[in-house]
Amino acid sequence: MLVSYKWLSQYIDLSGVSAKELAEKITRAGIEVDVIHERRKGIENVVIGHVVERKQHPNADKLSVCQVDLGEEEPVQIVCGAPNVNTGQRVAVAKVGATLPDNFKIKKAKLRGEVSHGMICSAQELGIEERLVAAEFKEGIMVLPEDLNIGSSVIDHLDLDDAILELDLTPNRSDCLSMLGVAYEVGAILNREVRLPEVRLQEEKESISAQVKVTIEAKEQCPYYVAKMVKGVQIGRSPLWLQNRLIAAGIRPINNVVDVTNYVMLEYGQPLHAFDASQIKEGHIIVRQATDGEKVVTLDDQERALTSGMLLITDPEKIIAVAGVMGAANSEVTNETKDVIIESAYFAGHSVRNTSKLLGLRSEASSRFEKGVDPARIQAAANRAASLLAELAGGQIISGMAEEQVKDFPRADICLNIVRLNKVLGTSLRTEEVSQIFDRLSFEYENKGNEICVEVPTRRPDITIEEDLMEEVARLYGYDLIPTTLPSGVTTPGSRTKKQKIRGIVKKFLQGAGLHQIITYSLTSKKNVEWKGIFAQQANPVSLAMPMSEERSHLRTSIIPNLLEVVGYNKNRKQLDTQLFEIGHIFLSEEEKLTTLPQENELVAGVLTGLWQVHPWQQVKVPVDFYVAKGIIEGLLEKLGIASYQFEAATLEGFHPGRTARIIAGGETIGILGQIHPQKQKELDIDPSYTFELSLDKIVEQVQDDIVYTTLPKFPSIQRDLAVVVKKEVISGDLTQDIQQAGAPLLKAVQLFDVYEGDRIEEGKKSLAFSLLYLDPEKTLTDQEVQEVHDRIVKTLEEKWEAQLRK
Repeated sequence: MLVSYKWLSQYIDLSGVSAKELAEKITRAGIEVDVIHERRKGIENVVIGHVVERKQHPNADKLSVCQVDLGEEEPVQIVCGAPNVNTGQRVAVAKVGATLPDNFKIKKAKLRGEVSHGMICSAQELGIEERLVAAEFKEGIMVLPEDLNIGSSVIDHLDLDDAILELDLTPNRSDCLSMLGVAYEVGAILNREVRLPEVRLQEEKESISAQVKVTIEAKEQCPYYVAKMVKGVQIGRSPLWLQNRLIAAGIRPINNVVDVTNYVMLEYGQPLHAFDASQIKEGHIIVRQATDGEKVVTLDDQERALTSGMLLITDPEKIIAVAGVMGAANSEVTNETKDVIIESAYFAGHSVRNTSKLLGLRSEASSRFEKGVDPARIQAAANRAASLLAELAGGQIISGMAEEQVKDFPRADICLNIVRLNKVLGTSLRTEEVSQIFDRLSFEYENKGNEICVEVPTRRPDITIEEDLMEEVARLYGYDLIPTTLPSGVTTPGSRTKKQKIRGIVKKFLQGAGLHQIITYSLTSKKNVEWKGIFAQQANPVSLAMPMSEERSHLRTSIIPNLLEVVGYNKNRKQLDTQLFEIGHIFLSEEEKLTTLPQENELVAGVLTGLWQVHPWQQVKVPVDFYVAKGIIEGLLEKLGIASYQFEAATLEGFHPGRTARIIAGGETIGILGQIHPQKQKELDIDPSYTFELSLDKIVEQVQDDIVYTTLPKFPSIQRDLAVVVKKEVISGDLTQDIQQAGAPLLKAVQLFDVYEGDRIEEGKKSLAFSLLYLDPEKTLTDQEVQEVHDRIVKTLEEKWEAQLRK
């Protein structure tokens, strides 16, 4: 809502309060003022001029040489390129030395040999937006009324010294979509009386009843409709003051009849529409719903197809308006119009909103109907418009109104308990102080001691319960005056749960490892849930009763399919190197037909594809492989303090049979790691991808609550290498586990550092080389003690795995 400071001052005394101060007060009271627009925009030394003479430029077909009276001793010569400049006009003239918007300076100039002492200005050159300029002046200068004093400042006549407050209204404050609504708000803030506009309604003896009839068929969508008639209007330009106010509010002036309806809409918040009475068959206005297939040409000359349920204004033969949205071209006010019917009605907000959305039409009127208008102003707005048409268009007001009302609009009666008010706000307000606030709001009320019963005016539909009255009291009393107190009682410091802490560690580690966190839908397709994850082998898919689409018809049982969809999405957009992870829930149920809520398990899953490292200078490109993913998992488990874990070869649907492993900790499977099966990759149209999926719940169980540490050793360690030849099918992890068991307690670490198959190795066998670290924290080990343990390890491998020392 754009609020003109000068226009607002017509309804309330703003003396002593600048536009900036007013904006601050309105914002503090609960309605935010986004910005203050200054209309002057730096304009200086621009005056009213009178074109005494206009001649064709001798050396240019599109230029005119004008003699312009500026109220000085002699007229000045100005060269003008506007096509509409002519003798006898009042125009805006920027004198030599004047300043226009954007700090544009006017200097004496010579154009094609003719001297120009200034510039005759267009509306755009005075800072008025092109969309707000009257159509007749868009391609030329702005011609002003003939009664303006020559030499007087344009600033005064065009209200360019005004300030416009742009209010950022929330949907519940529809009352402030009008100047009177803002005036009531400002009056309550400043504790000043609101001056309502004076309506001089001089009606003719002729009655409207014999000329206009209203019938409401769509009673739910239009409970009240009023028509007022003005005869003998003369279509023309609106007076300058009216044009100024419309432009300040962001509306383009059109003609005096249309401008009056827009002016009253801005003033009262009640949208109006003017019909050419001669175009309405039998003067009969019918409010009904549209039927499928009906069409109408609206005021913008567009033919629009209507659907059932849309609210229409018709006569017995044709559609004359889409209710609350836009009029039809067949009944619009034209230069030949003599008699006007003014429409003022209450249209249901949901009906106007749906129609506006379906037709792609949104207007100042529709936005007000959508949020709700004040039913108490419907008649008042029609009378105000009629009186202005009589004043500005020379019309005669026909006596009475044609109306139909099918529903009453009662006011809300709400009682406010003062004790409860003070308890909620933390104040100690007395009944008299609260009563004064309601006086400032112009609310009618009855004081009942510790309770005040308020009759809420219909202009405030946002006030429906006692708490709404409390809010009014709080904001007008002053939020900054409400005392602040610290909470009392026993307090305990907040902390995160164990699971929350571990979730944070997991997230931070994976991000540090170079993976990007994503969030995907918990709903997925039936095809994705058929590819069960490692934690959903015995589970049944959980389907939705009313899914949005086939792609979102089931609750996921694994996060991996979602991650692979994201990989495919990125590949299609040339993002081939993708490393992602997600922490989210899966949903499992053992029931074929769901009767209870499914079990939710929280998982952390990741996917890696493309290049892992790229060093252009060294010309090094390292692709993602199984061991990159395995290293990330190992680092994560070690970060969480889970020292006892192992990887066990596994076969799982959708995974590569030779590059997949279960992750086991504490004797329990906590996750899966592996490459996506080549056939699955082809089906998804993705490059080789490696994924992992871990149960966050099971990880939490494995993490020790207490921190266990050992002191730094005082004695040196001894390192030995062990290379053995075993069968190719022997898994290095099994050997590592047996080496650790046989070497305990002196053996502290085992690391596989080489795998070899080739020359001097028997067919069907391989060589595995391990680095072994021995340490006794209580003393220095001797070679003999280490050799005894080393021999025990070799013997264990020989007996269990037929291992042979490599020579």
